[in-house]
Amino acid sequence: MAEVAVAGTPSDEWGEVVTAWIVPAGAPDAALVEAVTALAQERLAPYKRPRIVHLVDSLPRNALGKVVKHRLDEAP
Repeated sequence: MAEVAVAGTPSDEWGEVVTAWIVPAGAPDAALVEAVTALAQERLAPYKRPRIVHLVDSLPRNALGKVVKHRLDEAP
């Protein structure tokens, strides 16, 4: 993984769910998503685990280089 951003996204059932956006270092594949999910299952409490994982090309950033979380759903 090159970069990761994690934020809450709206959910009808729970109000909000943990979602992760990953910029892979190499070619994106399903094994990366499975590895992230397995690692989270080992190390995080159930309510902290990402329920949704998106593989993206880049993360949206502002002029200072910080990730703009409200624009993550627009990430390519």
